[in-house]
Amino acid sequence: MIVVERIDPKGSAHRISIRGHEIVADMSAPDGHDAGPDPHDLYDAALGACKAMTMLWYAQRHAIPVEDIHVGVVRDNSQERQGVYKLTTRIAITGPMSDDQHDTLIAVAAKCPLHKLMSEVETQIETIAVPRVGDPERR
Repeated sequence: MIVVERIDPKGSAHRISIRGHEIVADMSAPDGHDAGPDPHDLYDAALGACKAMTMLWYAQRHAIPVEDIHVGVVRDNSQERQGVYKLTTRIAITGPMSDDQHDTLIAVAAKCPLHKLMSEVETQIETIAVPRVGDPERR
């Protein structure tokens, strides 16, 4: 389970706890204090990380000599309210690999699990309120 908790009752930053790891997320100014990436940044970063790790995983299993993988993610959310959220990834891979191996890794990046999740799967989200702690009417 992932837990998100507000760090300071006077601030906007939240601590995200995942299996013993912690990330701070916040809103950017002027709404927040920019103490960490905002939720859109985390969403976009998840795609970049998935592409990089998927290429590395594939390269390791197929003996493709990769030295470094760099994935940049650029967001265009200008039409988000109309239902279009565009992410462009730019990938740089270094190492003594052939052109065919390089092209294969780029193709593999387009098949990473999050790319598929973001573009091919319908996500259903259920929001449930839990009983409020200390509410005298709920006792």
